[in-house]
This record gives sequence, C-alpha cells and structure tokens, in this order.
Amino acid sequence: MARAMTTKKRIAILTGGGDVPGLNAVIKSVVYRATEAGYEVLGIRRGWEGLTHVRPGPEPDPDYLRLLDRTNTRTIERTGGTILHTSRTNPRQMRAAGLPPWMDDASRAAYAVGEGVFDLTPRVLDNLTALGVNLLVTIGGDDTLSYSQVLVNAGVPLVAIPKTMDNDVQGTEYCIGFSTAITRAKEAINRQRTTLGSHERIGVFRIFGRDAGFSALYTAYVTSARCVIPEAPYDLDALSKLLATDHRANPSRYAFVITAEGAIWQGAQMSDIGIADAYGHRHKANVGEALATELRERTGIETLASELTYDLRSGEPDSIDSMVATTFANVAMDLVDGGITGRMVAIQDGKYAHTALPDPALGPRKVDVPAMYNVARFRPRYDGKLGDPMLLVGLD
Repeated sequence: MARAMTTKKRIAILTGGGDVPGLNAVIKSVVYRATEAGYEVLGIRRGWEGLTHVRPGPEPDPDYLRLLDRTNTRTIERTGGTILHTSRTNPRQMRAAGLPPWMDDASRAAYAVGEGVFDLTPRVLDNLTALGVNLLVTIGGDDTLSYSQVLVNAGVPLVAIPKTMDNDVQGTEYCIGFSTAITRAKEAINRQRTTLGSHERIGVFRIFGRDAGFSALYTAYVTSARCVIPEAPYDLDALSKLLATDHRANPSRYAFVITAEGAIWQGAQMSDIGIADAYGHRHKANVGEALATELRERTGIETLASELTYDLRSGEPDSIDSMVATTFANVAMDLVDGGITGRMVAIQDGKYAHTALPDPALGPRKVDVPAMYNVARFRPRYDGKLGDPMLLVGLD
C-alpha cells in the first residue's frame, strides 16, 4: 500500500450515479467550509471508480483525483453536472471488464467472490487510507448510498447527501435535482402545448420515475395535467375516455397525460431492456410510445409521444436546488464539526435534519396514493394540504 500523500487533515468528496443540477453547489460549499476548518479537500473523480482504480502515489493521479480549493471551485455552482464526473461503478459487484486495466491475474484472484464477479471493497479501504482521507462525503441516490453504508460498516467516517430527480430516497422528503427536473418539465410541456394544439393531438409525456411517481405527479401538479404513476396501475379505457373528453372540451383541441417511466396500465407488461448496469438496473421499455399507440387506437385521435428525461438533468440548477444543495453541504459540515458521521443529510417535516443511511431492503420511497393522487381523475390531489411541508412530500 502506498504511503499517504499528505499528513494534513483531508476530506474527500465524490458524486455517484446519474448527474443532477446542484451537485457542483454541494462540492463548492463543502470545499469552502472544509478549508475554513483547516482541511485539505480531495475530489474523487468518476464516482466509486475513482476509489477502485486509483493508484496512490506522491502526486495525485489526474485521472481519478483532483485537489479542490476556493480558486478552482469559485464559479462551479453556476453550471450543471458534476466537475468530478461520475459513474455507476459498484465496487462490490464488479465484472472483469470493469476492473482496473493494470490489475494482474493474481490481484484479480484476491478480490474474486464468484464466477466473474469481484468485490474491490478491500482495495477501496486501502486507497482511502493511502490517500490520507479522514472523512468521505458522498453525494448520490440509492445505489451510491447503499455502498456508502458498506463503508460506514467498515469503519469509514462518512457523511452522505441524497440526490435524485425521482425524489425517492428513503428518510428524506427532498433530494437534490428534483425541483429543477419539475421546473424544466413544466417549461417543456408548456412550450409543446402549441404544437399539440396546432395538430389537435393527444400528447404523452414520459418522465423519470422507474419505481416512484413523484416526478410525474409534481409535473402534473404545476401543469394542471393528468398523470399516471408506478404506484397505481390504471384502467386504460378510463384514461382514454377522460383524455378524449379533455380534447373535445379544449378550445385548442388538444389533451395530454404525463407518464412515469415505470407506470403501466392494468394487464400490461413492460419488460426491461438492454444490459444491466453495475447495480442490476436495466432500462425500462418506452412506455410513452406504447401508451401513445394504445390511446390512438382507443380514441381515434392522433397522438404524439415526447421524452422528458435527460434534458431535465442537464444545465444549471433552479433556485430551490441551489439553496438546498448549498444548505445540505453546510449541514453535512456541521455534522463533521460536531464529530457526527455515518449519517445522511435530509429534510424531514420540512426541516433540515440528518438520518440513518437508507436500508436497501426498504426499496425506493413511494407516493402515498390516497393522500396525494386522485386515482379516478388521474390527477394530483390539490385538497387537504394544510399542515403539509412546502413541497407536499411528507414521510410516512
């Protein structure tokens, strides 16, 4: 194992999984607070791959390490994505093709845990020690957070920050990226109303939401739209009739529905497609195209399917995500200052808090259908909100 690169107190930070707007605001705020407290900040590039592939030495490996300071992070919060880059690497379940290219057969054998499967967690732990990391800040969704818990269980001082446009991480009412996704989806839908009206079509907007319908539900909330969500398999004939009625009643002769990528109608089966990623996830078949076809057949009205996915995660964060990202970072550093680790920053009951890292056995957080979704009308519930948190996404 290589000797630590520094004797100074050091915080490392990484981003894992899909990118969302607001990540750079977290990175900057951690750097500013940490350097005030006398820490050196080490950016781990490419998510967990940075800690499986890096080769510690006297100087930082530029492929996987980046020293961060106030100068090189001064303006990063103004842009989207992550300056540290990201990946979907799972150190516990790596395939041979994903191992470091310089690793020889003997080294591979030491990490083998099954036929063609390798657990590089011991290497991650060795690298954290060799890099002189005193504390690790991880920013990610369920997959990144699940591996964060592995390191916590191994004794690594760690604080986690939740991000995902699906807003479905257990233990928190809000995840970085959610507000920007809703803002962008609203703008895109409102722009496309003119095209739908010009051609007198029914529009189907597909949005993120493999397992939970928060993104579809809240986009519908701010566009006065109908929506379908994974938590409530629906009656396709009932939806078709309502959309046909909407189409006739609209002076511009159009209607539309928002579908989460994991929402299906009763009796339908939408298989996953493509190659599974490191956490076993495959892409969902395009339910937007399938739903548009079914609606056209049932209503006789021309339909148009539109994707509202990756465009929602690109570009700078909106004001809410900028504020939450900055505050999450500072709450994380408050925990560090107080000697508290092994926790995830969260919002609970509308207030900033911290909580245990999510238990993967619980799965994603789900929409409370009776309280938040009108099944018969395919709409969000707008009533009964008195006493709810501002973003209307209370925990069970």
